[in-house]
Amino acid sequence: MKLLRKFLMVAALVPILSESHVFACAACYGKTDSALANGMNWGILTLLGVVLTVLTSIALFFVHIVRKEEALSNPPPPPPATAATDL
Repeated sequence: MKLLRKFLMVAALVPILSESHVFACAACYGKTDSALANGMNWGILTLLGVVLTVLTSIALFFVHIVRKEEALSNPPPPPPATAATDL
């Protein structure tokens, strides 16, 4: 138990006492004008677009199924019969 506690203490102190701060990329570090940050933003937007497209397609599929089921369960009424009075 003491060994685990010492290990956790060292693991917590190493990032704090290291000479360089955090080895973050430009997007995480705050340089929003770098090419890396722009690329990451476009990647996020692309993935968001893909997810929204897939979810919209699934929703439209279920709407299609519900409408088709309603159309099959409620057939249109037959046309009214006309009397033959042309004699």
